[in-house]
Amino acid sequence: MASLSHDGGTHATPAARFWRALQSRYVLGGGYALAAVLTAVAILLAASPPETGPLAPASKNILAILGLNLVLILALAAQVGFRVATMLRARSVDPAARLHVRFVTLFALAAVAPAMVVALFYTVLVNRGVENWFSERVQTVVENSATVMRSYVDDQSQFVEEHVTLMANDLNRAAPALQVSPVTFSHFLAYQASYHAFPAAYLIDREGRILARAEAVGVVDFQAPPPSSFAAADEGSISVSPNLTRALTRLTAYPDAYLYVTRPVQAGIVNQLHEADRAVTAYREAAESRARIQRVFALSYIETAMLVLVGAVWLGMGAASAISAPVGRLVQAAGRVAGGDLDVRVDTSEDPEELAVLSRAFNSMTHDLQAQQAALKRAGDEAEERRQFIETVLAEVSAGVIGLDADGRISAVNRQARILLDLVEGQTSGRRLAEVAPEFVAIADRADAAGESEAEVDVARARETHRLRVRASRSEGGLVLTFDDITRLVSAQRNAAWRDVARRIAHEIKNPLTPIQLSAERLRRKFRKDVPVEDLETFDRCTDTIVRQVDGIGRMVDEFSSFARMPTPKFAAQDGAELVRAAVFAQRVAAPDIEVELLDPTPHVTLVADGRMLAQALTNILKNAAEAVAARVAVEPEPKGRITARLIADEQGVQAIVEDNGVGLPDKDRDRLTEPYVTTREKGTGLGLAIVKRILEDHGGELILTDATGGRGARAVLKLPTAAPGASDAAAGPEPRAQDAGVM
Repeated sequence: MASLSHDGGTHATPAARFWRALQSRYVLGGGYALAAVLTAVAILLAASPPETGPLAPASKNILAILGLNLVLILALAAQVGFRVATMLRARSVDPAARLHVRFVTLFALAAVAPAMVVALFYTVLVNRGVENWFSERVQTVVENSATVMRSYVDDQSQFVEEHVTLMANDLNRAAPALQVSPVTFSHFLAYQASYHAFPAAYLIDREGRILARAEAVGVVDFQAPPPSSFAAADEGSISVSPNLTRALTRLTAYPDAYLYVTRPVQAGIVNQLHEADRAVTAYREAAESRARIQRVFALSYIETAMLVLVGAVWLGMGAASAISAPVGRLVQAAGRVAGGDLDVRVDTSEDPEELAVLSRAFNSMTHDLQAQQAALKRAGDEAEERRQFIETVLAEVSAGVIGLDADGRISAVNRQARILLDLVEGQTSGRRLAEVAPEFVAIADRADAAGESEAEVDVARARETHRLRVRASRSEGGLVLTFDDITRLVSAQRNAAWRDVARRIAHEIKNPLTPIQLSAERLRRKFRKDVPVEDLETFDRCTDTIVRQVDGIGRMVDEFSSFARMPTPKFAAQDGAELVRAAVFAQRVAAPDIEVELLDPTPHVTLVADGRMLAQALTNILKNAAEAVAARVAVEPEPKGRITARLIADEQGVQAIVEDNGVGLPDKDRDRLTEPYVTTREKGTGLGLAIVKRILEDHGGELILTDATGGRGARAVLKLPTAAPGASDAAAGPEPRAQDAGVM
């Protein structure tokens, strides 16, 4: 139970106690004293003459001290501002808060007037003092020296470039004659160097080797130019050294030759240039220090003004608290009660007796309210638990549930209903039933008239058709529709019926096939010699037709027999990658015109399964893919037929994925493709996919048929666990099933 203390804090939580400690007068007083000392030290240091060192006026250390001090002052201002903001929010209903605000306003106004005077004083002091430290005459001299330096450098650079260009042009024009006689070339090079006032001139190659030279007496020893100069000369420009003593240019009339000249400047010029450069740098550093000093003074003023203002506001709040604290605590507690906090209690230990009576009555009232609220909360929690239980039941049941209000609009939809009808969560409430499930409208109309109704409907969503058993009943204020997905049940019933039909076909048809075939072959052997020549062709054709058709009927009966009497899987350790690799190789041999590819990498996976049955399933899937590709290629030769197989293994199991670019899956009744005698080809029993599905189900897996990811075609996914259910029992000794035992 929280108790409201004299400073407005609580004793309930460690966070509240920590906040109270930060707002205590000792913490605020210590922080204020530290900020005042740091401000005074910074002002004294900033007022000292300009100099260098860690504590100079322009030092970054002073700025760092002022920055940290500013953070401290802002923290103090935030503490005081938080209290002021709290009073401003509560002054409309709290007389004590209004009194606080009045005291704080008066003290703040008293602090603002001196702050304005200090601002004027600081402005004059900073502007006049700093301006006197930096002479305009010095600025003019430094800038003029920099201008003279740049002018001299530009003139000398231009002189060197012009004369080097003229000299290079003369050497290029005289190249044919000079290359014949090296001596003549050396004399000509010396003449050109003397004419253009270059004490030394060299003809060098790209490696810096001297091909010819002309040097005056007393010149500096030869120094090869740097690689950057050769790069600049190769681009067609003249490279002049920074000290104006060397220049390099490319001679275009020679295969690998550069003109390299030296021209030393007058004694002392380079030093004077460096001195001018240092003077400019020093001036800029002084200007930068000037701006930093101005920032130091500005921060000093801002911190001084803020200290005065914070101190005034803090003093006003302290004076007001001595008068209005008891009333403020009581009003604050009432506000917290209005906000729903019934744990608050007002501390009356130091209140006057008149206010203590009111505070004790307030505490008694909050105690009674808290007890009543606890009782209501318990009742609400029980109701919420019942509601959540009902919602959980509706969400987890396997049946879909839709609730309609009196206007026929959807008021509730559970998760299974959204899954079966392919609905988006949050976009069904308030819509008509005809917009969401038009197949249910007739059933809902009959239930609205008769009270209840039930029917089976087919719902097509996302290229899949589901058979749903829908029940609708009238309730208070609307209708409730519940529906179950009986697609698997119907499919299982169809499969059971087909297995029974397949058994009958295998029993009734297969037995007479052998005598028919043997009789036809005996007729051909015994009576063919007695048949007239003109009827011999007809006789042979008839007997061949009988034998061939009997053989075709036999293969069809074998397929029905395999489907009806599938054996119990014999589980053993199998190499999954080898099974897929063998099936792909067999399909390549069976369909050489189609590209059958096994995508890498193929992980090494050990399966506990019946290897023969899995091989049959993979063969059927690849055979179906080849037939689909062949059907498409017969109509559209391009692109070339292609089948890809891939094996993926993860923590959930193993997936064998077969994808083709054939005719693809039909848009309608895709879910029935795995039912017996459902096929998209003219010649086919439709048992291939049914057998594959049965094999995978016996192994605890699943067959998924969908569209190809790379365009037109189909994609078959054979999902298998690494260990099939019941594998250990089967390994010990499989027992034949009542209906499925037998040999394929």
